[in-house]
Amino acid sequence: MDDKPPVRIITIDGPTASGKGTIASEVARKLGFHYLDSGALFRLAALSCLTQKVALSDEVACSAVTRQMRPCFRDGKVFLDDKDVTDTIREEAVGLAASRVATMATVRSAILDLERDFCRAPGLVADGRDMGTVVFPNACLKVFLTAGAQVRAQRRYKQLIQRGISANLADLLRDLQERDKRDRERAVSPTRPAPDARLLDSSDQTIEQTVRCVLDWYCALKK
Repeated sequence: MDDKPPVRIITIDGPTASGKGTIASEVARKLGFHYLDSGALFRLAALSCLTQKVALSDEVACSAVTRQMRPCFRDGKVFLDDKDVTDTIREEAVGLAASRVATMATVRSAILDLERDFCRAPGLVADGRDMGTVVFPNACLKVFLTAGAQVRAQRRYKQLIQRGISANLADLLRDLQERDKRDRERAVSPTRPAPDARLLDSSDQTIEQTVRCVLDWYCALKK
């Protein structure tokens, strides 16, 4: 008989640029939990295919490469097979390739298996768009994090400028609104809160305040 306690899982879903990655990684750090950046997995799959010169039109080969990946998220960095690829997966070529492999059913299935492999003791904080609805429906705490489109666009603009990347706020806002619409209306895993998710609007909150809110909700579950 297996008497190990169940792994405690916190999911943080939300639209593009809602800050879910920042919040999830900090919550995981404070709790000593593992962290999963689900959005990075498709970029890692794309990078693996590009590195191994696999044709992006070959779904069987792409899914096979994806299943062989050994991703890791540690100290704010992304590792693939023990190599730091944090910056590499943000390159335009990788992003374009990721958008192609993400449409493949067998690659999505492989990614789903990888996501669930991150569920290890003592716990996991997973961020994405369907963590609470599809990947971890039995999570003990589900958070749907959002913020106004204007606020999210301004945050993204600030991030890009700080990284030395030129950006146009109006273009970013339009892109975010278009992305929101696509994510809400897509047939597979649309971006929406789980029925039992806690809704958290961070428009007027600092990172520290948002993290504290999630931690308070989690601690309340343990009482």
